[in-house]
Amino acid sequence: MTAALETEIPSPAPTKAPIGSLRMLWPFVRRHNRLFVAWLLALACSSTATLSLPVAFRTMIDQGFAQGGGGAIDRAFALLFIVAVALALATAARFFFVSLLGERVVADLRERLYAHLIGLDAGFHERNRSGELVSRLTADAELLRGVIATSMSVALRSTVTFIGSIVMLFVTSPHLAAYALVGIPLAVLPIVIGGRRLQKLSRASQDRVADANALANETLGAVRTVQAHAREPYELGRFDEALKLAVATARRRIQAQAWVTAIAIVLVFGAITLVLWSGAHDVVEGEMSAGLLGQFVLYALIGGGSVGALAEVWNELQRAAGGMGRITELLAENSTVVAPAQPRTLPQPMRGELAFDDVTFHYPMRPDLPALEAFNLHVQPGETVALVGPSGAGKSTVFSLLLRFHDPRTGSLRVDGHDIRALDLAELRGAVALVPQQATIFAASARANIRYGRLEASDAEVDAAVEAAHATDFISALPEGLDTELGERGARLSGGQQQRIAIARALLKDAPILLLDEATSALDAQSERAVQQALETLMEGRTTLVIAHRLATVLKADRIVVMDHGRIVAEGTHQQLLAEGGLYAELAKLQFLD
Repeated sequence: MTAALETEIPSPAPTKAPIGSLRMLWPFVRRHNRLFVAWLLALACSSTATLSLPVAFRTMIDQGFAQGGGGAIDRAFALLFIVAVALALATAARFFFVSLLGERVVADLRERLYAHLIGLDAGFHERNRSGELVSRLTADAELLRGVIATSMSVALRSTVTFIGSIVMLFVTSPHLAAYALVGIPLAVLPIVIGGRRLQKLSRASQDRVADANALANETLGAVRTVQAHAREPYELGRFDEALKLAVATARRRIQAQAWVTAIAIVLVFGAITLVLWSGAHDVVEGEMSAGLLGQFVLYALIGGGSVGALAEVWNELQRAAGGMGRITELLAENSTVVAPAQPRTLPQPMRGELAFDDVTFHYPMRPDLPALEAFNLHVQPGETVALVGPSGAGKSTVFSLLLRFHDPRTGSLRVDGHDIRALDLAELRGAVALVPQQATIFAASARANIRYGRLEASDAEVDAAVEAAHATDFISALPEGLDTELGERGARLSGGQQQRIAIARALLKDAPILLLDEATSALDAQSERAVQQALETLMEGRTTLVIAHRLATVLKADRIVVMDHGRIVAEGTHQQLLAEGGLYAELAKLQFLD
């Protein structure tokens, strides 16, 4: 489904007017043709019923009251009631179809945007705040739901009734209708003039709302740090300032919108009042019946109301165009890390040989500072290599490049002899299991968190992974065992328990290459020993890269690679490197042998 949408949505041209960005909704609307056609039919019926009301009203006056007969009055009021019932049913049907269409279109748009965002490279997510991206999925998408479910319906209905009322005005009284048309250009003028200002104000208003959402998301994500520093008043003040700025920006937008609407309505109804004054004199002079004037009045009111509604809808469309413009910008983002059109396939079974050849890499946010520079590392199949070095040496960057979160600026990285840029991303990452220093726990059950390593795994395989990770004791103590909800970011678990869930996930994945960012660093001494045994079993026969912070990890590695400023400065065994002195001996004294 996502692929189909990708082919339907063209890349947006930056030179287009903001209101034109709403055209990007059409491919999503087109996917629900039946709802769209049903809405159009209901709209046609309700507009026809609306335009029939003045005729029924004229019949009631001229043939009911004027003739004075009871039967004529009964028939006139029966006709009026039938028209009202038809209008009610058609309006209800129109509301149902267009509201459901709006829900489905926005759901499709959110799915498309979400699929696009999670597929973008790490560089994009480093440049953008997650809270702001969530705001695009929520606030901006909600604006578009209103456009489809309300604004689009009102706009089309008002356009149809306006054209119909103009036609009927000329049918009713051509000379009065000619006078009424004078007010239309006057009503359109402020809409056109105010439109450009509303576009800018609407975009600015949505930007400020996104800023406030991003701030709240960041603070709530670090609520323990906030509370530990007693910074609740400070954070509340920051959020309050962001809200005030958002409200002030929205106030300017609302004020401009209110003035445009007010001026348009005054001009339209001022013209209508002037025309009706002339019509009243025609009735007095006998040139027009009272019913005919009443019919003209109703058509004039319908036409004037339609213009007023169009003015309000135009303002809403300007606001929604700002939201759609921001969503369009996200959809136009292209990942710098992409799989080739015809990827190579990794050999099965994999050997797990790794080779970094003269790799140089700069993070996009730090283009002047190399994270890795002329980096060369060859890891034999089944070898365990410990990466050691001070903070900022580039150890985590090695992991990021191997998982292809980023691509090196120069050089190449090969797995089993294949450049990883020639491989399918899903296959490459499926061959690597990662246990980070800070475990990522989702707001789901323990079973779902562990099965994230291999979604098709059976319950028996999950149980085996739990046992191998030495997590059976604390999981069995949970209220519902493996089916216990762990809360956001694993709030119901300790740091060590979260780490063992992550280790069980890696065990279940059973990948030939392991990346361990000191997987035991968050554990107490008793837990560390149990988990270390599980990791040793897991590491057997697998190529393993370990970012080492503890002596036990360093001693059990086949080779130690010492890194500093993105380069390898030494490598060997623990005893060899101690004997050489230098950076490793320094780190050993401060970090490993404290």
